[in-house]
Amino acid sequence: MTPRGPDRSDSHRGAASSAIADSRISRPKNTMETTEEIKLTQYSHGAGCGCKISPKILDHILANVKTSDNYPNLLVGNHTKDDAAVYELNDENCVISTTDFFMPIVNDPFDFGRIASANAISDVYAMGGKPIMAIAILGWPIDKLDPAVAGKVLEGSVSICKEAGIPLAGGHSIDCPEPIYGLAVTGMVKKINLKKNNMGRAGDLLYLTKALGVGILSTAQKKGLINDVHALIAKKSMEKLNSIGEKMGTLSYVHAMTDVTGFGLLGHLSEICDGSNTSAEISFDKVPVIPEIYPYLEQKSIPGGTVRNWSSYGHNIDTLPDLQRDILADPQTSGGLLITVDPKHQSDFEKIMQENNFELQSFGQLTIKKEKLVYIR
Repeated sequence: MTPRGPDRSDSHRGAASSAIADSRISRPKNTMETTEEIKLTQYSHGAGCGCKISPKILDHILANVKTSDNYPNLLVGNHTKDDAAVYELNDENCVISTTDFFMPIVNDPFDFGRIASANAISDVYAMGGKPIMAIAILGWPIDKLDPAVAGKVLEGSVSICKEAGIPLAGGHSIDCPEPIYGLAVTGMVKKINLKKNNMGRAGDLLYLTKALGVGILSTAQKKGLINDVHALIAKKSMEKLNSIGEKMGTLSYVHAMTDVTGFGLLGHLSEICDGSNTSAEISFDKVPVIPEIYPYLEQKSIPGGTVRNWSSYGHNIDTLPDLQRDILADPQTSGGLLITVDPKHQSDFEKIMQENNFELQSFGQLTIKKEKLVYIR
């Protein structure tokens, strides 16, 4: 790692416990909030993966950034819209590299660290891989928030990394106007087990491992509308690791896989369809949805990311009611795995998922390519 330079706004420490710049400097309590007073969502203009740049703008940014042609061992790079980069080490093994970070989606700093970390690690699982190490990414408004609060974020991150069986091995931090946290994660995968989001086949059944709606609940929390029980539902969902993805990598009848995050179910399903040269037909009534979201939808608790998502890809989606749009385009943070499965192995797949405490039913199917990418019935 690069030694820390004299500029305190750009520090780099070798140990996760030291990843916070100037954390031992005492500051007047009247200029910043302490761990007891803190409500982190008040310090960010967005929340979680709802902060992501829209798919349309991201395509524009990346239009002239293509690197795969010069690196034959780069199996997955920015030439596709997949979850992580994958580099072939030899005929059998590949390394997975990914990064993800965002602004607070919950008020509690420990929970923020856990959720941001589970979200980042998910990209490795979405490729069918096993995470082996993580590096912290921290931006902190040191003139507004006590560094001890950032320490709680790191503690939460360490706890999730421990659940994933990996070390938080280091980090990088900057003085930043808004709090930001995430991880850069390294993983491994057998080449034969690699899952990509462009490997779907017409006829594949669609499954989702987490219910939709955490973007709506998180927006309700930011607005001060949510009750404690519903906030806990969102927190538990976002903290849950997608470790089942490593198991999915070993199943040859699982063809394509991705995790559903900031672009919503429709956005990530569209990426599978576009990359696989297919379309999809889904049954809205079978899509897993957190039932507690409906009162908040009535109160217009709709993330700004939903609108940005729809403006990016709505033209590729069949006509649907506003309520369905607000749920299916809801930006998820640390959402579930979207999996396509050979229909001949439906019973085998559902049995394995049940053995791993997932009660899943298919909510749709990939079809031959049609005019639109996704149709809702």
